[in-house]
Amino acid sequence: MVCNRNPIIDIRAAYSGTLFDALRDVQKYSDAALARQGIKGKQLQLLIVILPDANNIYGTIKRICETELGIVSQCCIQKNIFNPKPQYLSNLALKINVKVGGRNTMLKDSINIQLGQNVPTIFFGADVSHPPPGEDSSSSIAAVVASMDWPEVSKYRCQISAQPHQQEIIEDLYKEQMDHQKGVVHGGMIRELLIAFHHTTGQWPQSIIFYRDGVSEGQFKHVLLYELIAIRKACFSLHQKYIPRITFVVVQKRHHTRLFPDVRAKPNTIDRSGNIAPGTVVDKKICHPIEFDFYLCSHAGIQGTSRPTHYHVLWDDNGFTADALQMLTYNLCYTYARCTRSVSVVPPAYYAHLAAFRARLYTQVDVSDGGSSSSATRNTRERRVEVRPLPSIKENMKDVMFFC
Repeated sequence: MVCNRNPIIDIRAAYSGTLFDALRDVQKYSDAALARQGIKGKQLQLLIVILPDANNIYGTIKRICETELGIVSQCCIQKNIFNPKPQYLSNLALKINVKVGGRNTMLKDSINIQLGQNVPTIFFGADVSHPPPGEDSSSSIAAVVASMDWPEVSKYRCQISAQPHQQEIIEDLYKEQMDHQKGVVHGGMIRELLIAFHHTTGQWPQSIIFYRDGVSEGQFKHVLLYELIAIRKACFSLHQKYIPRITFVVVQKRHHTRLFPDVRAKPNTIDRSGNIAPGTVVDKKICHPIEFDFYLCSHAGIQGTSRPTHYHVLWDDNGFTADALQMLTYNLCYTYARCTRSVSVVPPAYYAHLAAFRARLYTQVDVSDGGSSSSATRNTRERRVEVRPLPSIKENMKDVMFFC
């Protein structure tokens, strides 16, 4: 990747009240500068914004850049820029690299070993973000991400959608609409991501691994029944004979199970913080006697007691053995773009959480420093309103991991 060390426009300052005009001027001047240099079909690839402190300006900047102007942005806090530390600059470089289309990690050979054959595989992550207590009519936001490269599994694309308040089942995984001229029009987040995967790699995925976050045990049957059928319908809408193998895994982080090392029996099972070593798996004794589930502590604890992640396999057409899926999930945890070590949650689910949080910022236009305004809270308690669609993300933004 070629990096231009000289910014295409000079450093500019702006007040919070004139953000839109300032960002629009940046886009206009950068387009003019590129035109003067004879560069056609290109636009500003990265805009670095230095904020005075961590406040609500961040959400406004992201909404304007990603839904109105189509500019990839990276926000920094002023104190961290004027007094930079190597670790901060390293983390910043990781985020910038993936936002401009680069790769920080690759998953090499792991999938072929686990599946036993070299078949194109796509990894999905899905999560639903619910509004905070008190906002009784705000929409829940569903986010689905999918890997867009094979076999590296390092670049992801996201789709976001608003749905009814506190609804956990994702409605827009697949949808049909009747058009008087075209007939039945197929759509939905899964279908769009499968098409994007085909455009990027030139092949249709023959294996789908779907990590679903945020589902409680009482919702397993409902989520599996609706969402698995939606995935099947999305595949069928592309071609009647297109039936990829699907593995559906629920990811749970909010539980009270903790694992502790037995230092006397196995001294090598403890890390520097006194927690269990990364990669520790428990799939007996405390797990379900007949269902396919396991606890995986994929990260190294820094402070306090590490919380393992609980994975429930609700459906498996790929025929994974317990060891194969556990190893694959653990290896994926090293591919998280914003960190050089393994993370506690498998990255597809992690990215879906980040995308849902980013979409929540698009809806928080008139939010005070203390949270939702009193008038907004009062209105939501008095009546329930219909679901408002989210602002559309610019097409050029969808090709990069802007949500990182």
